[in-house]
Amino acid sequence: MTSNFAELQPDAEPLGTVSGFVNEFIEAVEPQHMFDDFSRQETALLSEYLECFGVPRDSVVVREGDDGDFLAILVTGKAVIVKKHDGVDKVVHELLPGEMIGEMSLVDGQCRFASCVTTEPSDFGVMTRDSFGQLLADHPRLGNKFLLMLLKLNTSRLRHTTVAMLPGILDSSV
Repeated sequence: MTSNFAELQPDAEPLGTVSGFVNEFIEAVEPQHMFDDFSRQETALLSEYLECFGVPRDSVVVREGDDGDFLAILVTGKAVIVKKHDGVDKVVHELLPGEMIGEMSLVDGQCRFASCVTTEPSDFGVMTRDSFGQLLADHPRLGNKFLLMLLKLNTSRLRHTTVAMLPGILDSSV
């Protein structure tokens, strides 16, 4: 499976499918609760559709404004999400193991909304748009469950952002 993840970061070391690291993957995602509705067997099957890459510190794994055809889940290490604002890079989030990046571009095909830079050596599980399509074809129920998880993740982030941008919105009555 090829991915522009490896093209973007030429120092990325391909480590095979995440299924070879399924215990580490499950351990990483458990605290984030994204896969709470997935059985261990479903998570293991899903891991067959993710490629694992190791990347060094200070690697740009997603670049704001670039086309994107993959999402990535941080399995080990740390990274930051950086957004340009008035020409200045602003750190908007510290990515921890088990968290996901790039899902918006995977789903809508739009350019990357922010950049992601590793702050220590890190391993990522990467799902391309092609591998996601293959998951949907091979295992429609699991693929749709994964898609529903992505929807829940994004609606949660939208709610959090709305509350952060509009203080007091929860206090007002309708």
